Amino acid sequence: MTLRVAMLSRWHVHANEYCGSINRNPAAQVVAVWDEQPERGSAWAAELNVPFIADYVALLSREDIDAVCVVAPTNMHRDIMVAAAEAGKHIFTEKVLTTTVSEAREVAAAVRNNNVTFCISFPRRCLPELKYAKQAIGEGLVGQVTLVRIRVAHAGSSRDWLPAHFYDLEACGGGAMMDLGAHGMYLARWLLGKPKRVVSVFCNITERAVEDNAVSVIEFENGAIGVNETSFVAYPDSYSLELDGTEGGVRMLSPRDGVEIRSDHLEASGWNKVEELPDRSASPIDQWISGCLDGTAIDFGIEEAVQLTELMEAAYRSHALGESASV
Repeated sequence: MTLRVAMLSRWHVHANEYCGSINRNPAAQVVAVWDEQPERGSAWAAELNVPFIADYVALLSREDIDAVCVVAPTNMHRDIMVAAAEAGKHIFTEKVLTTTVSEAREVAAAVRNNNVTFCISFPRRCLPELKYAKQAIGEGLVGQVTLVRIRVAHAGSSRDWLPAHFYDLEACGGGAMMDLGAHGMYLARWLLGKPKRVVSVFCNITERAVEDNAVSVIEFENGAIGVNETSFVAYPDSYSLELDGTEGGVRMLSPRDGVEIRSDHLEASGWNKVEELPDRSASPIDQWISGCLDGTAIDFGIEEAVQLTELMEAAYRSHALGESASV
């Protein structure tokens, strides 16, 4: 059986990547396109040699479409995904799920009530370097985790290569934190558990309509602190993890530099290069396709998607109020 997928918009910068990943998977195929900008959608459909369907409601009614890949503007996610779930279509979506918790819960209810397979794109949870940090916590090598610092940043604004619509506050719901900072949010939630409150400082270096330089500090119920740093105005590119605990720590200055650990539970003192990392997990798209067709487990489903929106809404509320916000 082949999973027949419709691409819903080319708005996001990862739309082409997801489309290519679907078509490279022997068990799936892109069979239709919709876009909120018909000219853009028609051109993409012609490139892919598939039909362009101007009305997504009509698209969702078609029996020759099994699933949708949602890469539309974030403020359209709720309506599109609720309609898709009610039409019985499986859903893959770019992060974030929605910009408000109330909308996220509406999507979650529709997904659960209609028993469709759902996956959100959390690609950095698939990486061996990040999986090792989770493994070290589980094996007790760091004791009680006290702090995780994650930095994911690039120069998309300062070097002007992001598309102009990424600065549309209404469509995006935010800037650097909403987009790139989502990685740090879902990684911190995965590593540290349930959050209590968030304090944010967002700045605007390039004077666009959304923030381009941002930090959120998260207090977790277990007493750990997460520091999520992100930017569209960094020297390209920054991607690092620091994890501290009462009995050890893990650090990754960049994936190219590998992962190091120090621990009371190791014979060697100081920082030690980790030579054996966990295997890379299947990509989010491939997990989703397998989940749709074979019922296999997906590492990041609707619960994790809602959790990301909970953190993100609190982060933006904190910045707006100038004080901490509960999650």
